[in-house]
This record gives sequence, C-alpha cells and structure tokens, in this order.
Amino acid sequence: MVSTQRSPMIYPRFLRRAYRKEPISAFLLLMGGVDSTIGGLGGYNGLLLLGLGLMGSALLYRLLQRSPERSLPEKVPQYALPPQSSQPLPMLTMSKKQPPLR
Repeated sequence: MVSTQRSPMIYPRFLRRAYRKEPISAFLLLMGGVDSTIGGLGGYNGLLLLGLGLMGSALLYRLLQRSPERSLPEKVPQYALPPQSSQPLPMLTMSKKQPPLR
C-alpha cells in the first residue's frame, strides 16, 4: 500500500531562512551553483562560466539588498495657514434644505 501523505523535505535551517528572506537571490545562487557544478564536472566550460556568473550576480544582488538605506533629508512641515492668523476660520453649519417638490 502506497502512502498518500507527503513526507516533508528536510532542509538545513540556513537554507530555509535564506529562501524566506530573499527568494530571488537564493534561487539565482542555487541555479548558478548547479550550473557551475555540472559545467565543472562535465567539462563544459561555458556552463561553468555561466554558473559562476549567476552566482556572482546573485551575491551582488544580495549585497545591494542588504546595504543600509540612505536616509532622505528630513522635510520641514508646511502649514496651510500661518500660526497667528488675523481672522478665525468661519464656522461650518449644515443648513436644512427643503426637499424638492414633485
């Protein structure tokens, strides 16, 4: 009898964290590692260089994502009216209007 329940894949903890935090760079890093491994072991220099290039770009992307953000200059608050207005604002009132006759 075949079990229909799927067994959970066991990943090391650092891989799970990497995929949760930065899935794009982790995917590119994994894909580049696989390409470079296949290219290196199989003697395919083009695939090896492609894999190394992908790994390098993934690491660069990750470093750019983690770099501290530059803070923007603090904006000075702007007010609609000057703090000492000569006239107070008018009071808003709702006037009751008669509904139109039909």
